[in-house]
Amino acid sequence: MRSASPDLPRRPTTRNLKPLMRLLGFVRPYFGRVLLAVLALLVAAGAVLAFGQVIREVVDTGLKVGSEAALNRSLQLFLAVVLTMAGAILARSYLLSWIGERVIADIRAAVFGRVLGLDVGFFETTRTGEIISRLTSDTTLLQTVVGSTLAMALRASLLVIGGLVMLALTSPRLTGLVLLGTPLVILPLWLLGSRLRRLSRASQDRVADVGAYVDEVLHAIRTVQAFCHEAIDRGRYRERVEAAFGTALRRALLSAALGAIATALTFGAIGAVLWVGGREVLAGQMSGGELSAFLFYAVLVASSIGGLSEIVGELLRGAGASERLMELLATESGIRAPAHPRSLPRPAQGRIEIQDLSFAYPAHPDLPVVKDLSLLIQPGEKVALVGPSGGGKTTLFQLLLRFYDPQTGALRFDGLDLRDLEPGDLRRQIALVPQDPVIFGADAWENIRYGLDQVPDAAVRRAADAAHASEFLDRLPDGFNTFLGERGVRLSGGQRQRLAIARAILRDPVLLLLDEATSALDAESERLVQLALTELMVGRTSIVIAHRLATVRQVDRILVLDQGCLVAAGTHEALMAQGGLYARLASLQFREQAHV
Repeated sequence: MRSASPDLPRRPTTRNLKPLMRLLGFVRPYFGRVLLAVLALLVAAGAVLAFGQVIREVVDTGLKVGSEAALNRSLQLFLAVVLTMAGAILARSYLLSWIGERVIADIRAAVFGRVLGLDVGFFETTRTGEIISRLTSDTTLLQTVVGSTLAMALRASLLVIGGLVMLALTSPRLTGLVLLGTPLVILPLWLLGSRLRRLSRASQDRVADVGAYVDEVLHAIRTVQAFCHEAIDRGRYRERVEAAFGTALRRALLSAALGAIATALTFGAIGAVLWVGGREVLAGQMSGGELSAFLFYAVLVASSIGGLSEIVGELLRGAGASERLMELLATESGIRAPAHPRSLPRPAQGRIEIQDLSFAYPAHPDLPVVKDLSLLIQPGEKVALVGPSGGGKTTLFQLLLRFYDPQTGALRFDGLDLRDLEPGDLRRQIALVPQDPVIFGADAWENIRYGLDQVPDAAVRRAADAAHASEFLDRLPDGFNTFLGERGVRLSGGQRQRLAIARAILRDPVLLLLDEATSALDAESERLVQLALTELMVGRTSIVIAHRLATVRQVDRILVLDQGCLVAAGTHEALMAQGGLYARLASLQFREQAHV
């Protein structure tokens, strides 16, 4: 099991909040609700700022005058401001939560949709766990940022600006003293901010490493347990968890220090203002109500600045999450339909033409798997691919499905280059039965009907009957409705294979690709399924990867591949008469069977 794997291309770690601006495209459809939320936010912030004037009114009018009526009017004003603020907070909280949930749901759908459309080569060089981490932990973090943190940042900014304006209106002289202390607050933010941004992105990357390792180990749990690898995996998982914890701890410590320093300096400045303002009240240069209002605004500005210092850390984490998600959204598939795709003839014929084809996988571009391959397969012809492992047989299937494009040469379907076709239009004409079939965590109906949602149940059952799958499906607790377990864990290897064959039968393809489709079956099941496959191959182009040479006797032609090159072609009898690689493989295999 690998201890590390390639990742998405790393872009420079975000050093600012610009990645959050990329979310505007997802927010734009809900602009009306955003305006209402901003309005509620402005009203709530305005109500908070109005408290200073209410306090001034209570002290200078309600208390100083000594009139109970004046005090009552002041308290009525206080209650009106409180009710206004409460209503605005209610509207703001609901609207912002709605926007946050809606935008993140749209982002998740957009990112997942983009990932599904990426070419197979992308997944060859990218960890699945990394993608899962971005779709889960990153979107959860971004949901918090969009739904609350951004609003908190905007609210704190409004209170800082509005508080400074009210400070200046209350006492310009004392406001100047407050502003002199502002650089002392901003300086640590600027000095520590860069380090905090780097740690925010690094923390998310370490969490992704943990998720990727879990995904890899759990998908291979049978191998892990069979080789008694649990202790090693526990240790490696612990190492990754500790690395994530260490990075998160450094980020949290730096963020806490940032907030503490900013708060201490800000409230220290308030203490100086209180000392100076108190002397002015004693000297009769300022009323008690004005000093009370000034102190309220000073505390408001100070607490808002302190809050901003903490919010900045969360915003930067959100910016890192946004950057990682936008990287996925910006990733282009290497396999795309042309601007003006050509259409296959109706009905399609299944004629395959390969001309001077060479191909190497993206992960190993210097190691060609197919070399200068040329061949022609006529409609309805049954062809077997034979040869040693690594000869290019499975690669040829992947090229026919256009999971990859060749580096040189051409591959044509019914006379049309695959690169001129819409990939979905091509793949709808093909059915693949792999050696290791994929069964999804659903019932038999959905697994057989996969990709053909409108097909009636009767057709699904006929396909299962033809693949001799009904006999075991009907014996399950709920028959075809039985949940088959994640990856079909409740079925045997042979049963999974027959289910995959039923899926191919239902698809009724023009081109049938069989990767030793009967290899996992016992002798009786193999005989029954071979009969079904023989009927299925009638009238359609069929290409069979044959590891057991006994399965190739029925085909029209055998193609022998070795190290990506076509080294021989012909019937079984002709190839045996020629000698060479096929004859050696056949003799060796038949000799091994004779000793069994």
